[in-house]
This record gives sequence, C-alpha cells and structure tokens, in this order.
Amino acid sequence: MDGGKPSPEILSPATAFTPRLQVIAALVLAVVLVIISILLARRKSTQRGDAVILAGCSDAGKTAILSTLVYQQTLPTNTSMQTNAALVALPSTHKALRLIDVPGHPRIRDQFQEYLPHSKAIAFVVDSSTISRNGPAVAEHLHMILNALTSLPPSHAPPALAIVAHKCDLLRSTATASAEQLAIARVRTILERELEKRRASHANGVGMESLGAEDADSQMGGLECTGGGEFKFAEWEGGEIAFVGTSVAVGKAAPAAVDEKRPEGDGLTPLREWLEDLS
Repeated sequence: MDGGKPSPEILSPATAFTPRLQVIAALVLAVVLVIISILLARRKSTQRGDAVILAGCSDAGKTAILSTLVYQQTLPTNTSMQTNAALVALPSTHKALRLIDVPGHPRIRDQFQEYLPHSKAIAFVVDSSTISRNGPAVAEHLHMILNALTSLPPSHAPPALAIVAHKCDLLRSTATASAEQLAIARVRTILERELEKRRASHANGVGMESLGAEDADSQMGGLECTGGGEFKFAEWEGGEIAFVGTSVAVGKAAPAAVDEKRPEGDGLTPLREWLEDLS
C-alpha cells in the first residue's frame, strides 16, 4: 500500500560479506590453520618415542645385554649383522621399552639413525676389557652418534645418552675401587683422549683420515664443549651423558627381577635403573 510503512530490507549473509571481507576472512582462517598445524607438529616432535637404541662396536656385548634384559637369560651370541628388537618390561614402573640392537659393523652401524627420530635414549656399549687397544675405533663410532645428536633440529627433543662400560667383571677390583668403578674410569679416560684427538684435528684443519676416519666422517662435528677447551664428557654441549658399568654371565640365567631393597642384583642392575629413570 502507498500509505503504509516501508518494510525493512533483509540482507542475506552472502550480501553482508563483501568480496573484500571474504578475502580477509579466508586469510585469517588460513593463518589460524597454519599456526595450529605448526603447534601440533612441534608438540609431536618434542615428544620422545619409546625406543632405546643399543649401539656400539662389534663384540661389545649388545646382543647379550638385550637377551638378558628381555629373556632373563644370557645366551651365547655371534657378531650380529642385522638389527634385533624386543620389548623389555620394567616391573618397578609397570611400563615397557622397545630395545633396538643395532649391529656395530662399520658398513651398517649408521642404521641407528633410522630409529633416532623415535628413540627415547641411546645406550652406547663399550667392551671395557679391550678399550685400551680399540680406543680409536670405539671413539670413531661414538663420534658418529654425538654428531647425529647435535645435528637434530631444535624442535626435536634429543634422546638421553648413556655410555655402558660393559664386561667390567673381567677387571680386577682393588682395595679402593670396584670393578665397575674401574671400568667406567678406564672407558671415560680413553674415550675422552681419543675424542679430543679428533676434535683437535678438525679444529686445526687436519683431516681425520690419519686417525682412521673415512672421508665421509672427516667433516663430522658434535665434539664442542663448554668454554671451547679439551673434550670432556662433563662439559659436552650436547647434554648430559650418563656412565654405567655392567656385566653378564654367558650361559647362565639372570636372577629374578631385582628388588629395590636388595643392595645387589645381577650385572645389569645399573643399566636397569637408568632405563627405569627414563620411563
């Protein structure tokens, strides 16, 4: 009707948003989605996996450690040429960890890097009874691992690292030190000396081929220490490194799960305690 009041105009949502507002809204939504994706990816990358890598040179005793932890029995083993994996139960924490035994042969020892993104820790096993003559080769292998750890992106939580001075039962204790303490001291001293040689050679521009390194290894870093001085495990910039002394009795069943109140267990008690602290 001509004399009636004009009816209000109703705008649809499509007409309320101009093309300019639609573009702005789309950009804001895209930015929000990108931020959410980054946060989720960062959260995932900073979470450690459930794997513990057993690394070390051939004949160090990695497979014997795995069989003792998993099957409570130390079986005779041969030099491994393939990766072994198994779950080990931790009764005190009611949890389990996946142990991955990576062969130590020079041609395949770098396979540990395949499991590094999903690992909670690395246990580098050293034969403390032969380290005096095998120091350079063991240090080269450990250097590869230290370089890999320091090369991880900042968003990735680095795995914990322990150096296992194995076969300490082959050392004779003294009035002032146990066989375990002697094994740890020997392994620490020799590896620090050999790693310092590698660090100094790299710093002075001398190729590490003279120390037994291959061409691909001559440019490895990962040996930086606080203050820039000689290499010391306690001052390594990559983080804290634990040391434990262990032994196993080949062909014998391991004792039952160690009671926390019992002062002594089998030769792997220090390693078990370190694994329990991780979980």
